[in-house]
Amino acid sequence: MIVITAPTGNIGSHLLSLLLESAPVHGEALRVVVRDPARLPDAVRDRVEVITGSHGDAEVVDRAFEGADAVFWLVPPDASLTPKDAYLGFTRPAAKALVAHGVGHVVGVSALGRGTSLARRAGLVTASLAMDDLIAGTGVAYRALACPSFFENLLEDADTLRETGVFTDAVDAELKAPRAAVADIAAVAADLLRDRSWSGNGSVPVLGPEDLSPADLARVMTAQLGRPVRYVQQPLDALYSDLLGHGLDEAFAQGVVDMKRAKNEGLDTGVTRTPATGSPTGFQDWCTRTLAPAVLSGGARHAR
Repeated sequence: MIVITAPTGNIGSHLLSLLLESAPVHGEALRVVVRDPARLPDAVRDRVEVITGSHGDAEVVDRAFEGADAVFWLVPPDASLTPKDAYLGFTRPAAKALVAHGVGHVVGVSALGRGTSLARRAGLVTASLAMDDLIAGTGVAYRALACPSFFENLLEDADTLRETGVFTDAVDAELKAPRAAVADIAAVAADLLRDRSWSGNGSVPVLGPEDLSPADLARVMTAQLGRPVRYVQQPLDALYSDLLGHGLDEAFAQGVVDMKRAKNEGLDTGVTRTPATGSPTGFQDWCTRTLAPAVLSGGARHAR
């Protein structure tokens, strides 16, 4: 039995699709935890066991983890909370349920930066790494998917790319760093969940095929979209004000700012890309398949 949390999110939906193809062949049943089962396609609902509710709720995870051998864990951060509450507070009921039900293996979505001098002052990343420690401390075999920024984050700029040819972030235009597609992250998770021969605790970086700067992204998008694209760096104080204007908790907004500052100082660049840590989807291919249709057709899916 494999339990999948956040199965309708960007990573979770890819993962669920992969496991629906392969898990039955290996005798694996699938169980999903979802707030709104209506968001699952009909064909999916007929092939999985559905636990309705939030996986941050003790009663829900107690039901979800009963009889489970492995769990895919992804926290959908709640911007109305502090980073500590959004990650650690959300995960504590699950940590207790993992122990109570003797779950053997957990794969979680986390971040790059562990072991660096920036890890303790990286806002949301710091909270995510603390979440990893909490899960690892339960005694389960745990693998944290150490992720960089997602290509899919650019979908949030689809409207401005269409209207003005501009996308924004808070890092230097020439800062090269790893970036990855969520489908590749899901593929790594699927491999780990299917083959549970691993033990202990550790991180599994998913770095994409190459480091890219915002300037690099702009050049590729210009070619793929057939229109000029330019990058605008947003000052951190302006980012903080914008986040507060959208109703985020002050501490959570500061956590986003601290994360962006740490990334700009090299948080994501401490892991060497190897065949084991790289992932296959290149930015140009992703633009062709995902970004260009979203920008040119006027529709976009937001990354989680």
